[in-house]
Amino acid sequence: MRYETLVPHLDAGLGSRARIGLIVLRSDQTIEYEARQIFASLPGVALYQSRIYNDFQINRDTLMAMKPLIPEAARLLPVPWDFNSIGFACTSAAMLIGDEPIKELVQSVHDKVEVSNPVNACVEAFKALSVKRIAVVTPYSRTVNEAIAAGLEARGLTIPVFVSFEEPDDNIVAKISEAAVAEAARKAAADLAVEGVFISCTSIRAVSFAASLEKEIGKPVTSSNHAILWHLIRLAGLNDSLPQFGQLYTRPIAG
Repeated sequence: MRYETLVPHLDAGLGSRARIGLIVLRSDQTIEYEARQIFASLPGVALYQSRIYNDFQINRDTLMAMKPLIPEAARLLPVPWDFNSIGFACTSAAMLIGDEPIKELVQSVHDKVEVSNPVNACVEAFKALSVKRIAVVTPYSRTVNEAIAAGLEARGLTIPVFVSFEEPDDNIVAKISEAAVAEAARKAAADLAVEGVFISCTSIRAVSFAASLEKEIGKPVTSSNHAILWHLIRLAGLNDSLPQFGQLYTRPIAG
């Protein structure tokens, strides 16, 4: 046997433009799939995920139980990889835990990294779109919906219309068809008081139809996944315009 030791040529590796991290729920079947659709259009950008334990039944207690688990989930994204931005991917838990506590928990592992969550990303998305009056579509139970509505309104948004499938099981939520979600958004947007639509929950599919739906209804459309992925990309310092994913993906973060 002939054996030879070679000297490797090194390049910048994956993520030469940016490395983005995502903390994904154990129960989530959707966000990684939707992220692949978007990140395929971002050469030189690497996306890495870790998982956080959560209960498949979504209620206030199971959502808050994730809070002490966030640092360990963040630690599964290796610090030496120098992430530009990291997202905590749960809308309802983010609303209950809060933007600043989530940021502090992630930064306790990844010092000074930019941090997002779907609630913060939703607010920033509608600022970028110059929209304040939104319809909200969710799969959540009534008590979680009340927290979502109150939290978004406390952050400066007005909600003339709120519709929900009221399904607490994340396994079932992931199977709600894109057609059903699009129809719910279409009906909610029909109210003349509505300027844009937010489809809440990282288990809900919406990225593939957001751009076509907003052209149909004449109003911007975003979702938990659509918004947080845009926000993480912008927080990483990337200004790529991706109009195939809708108006939001042509906008920078508002000053």
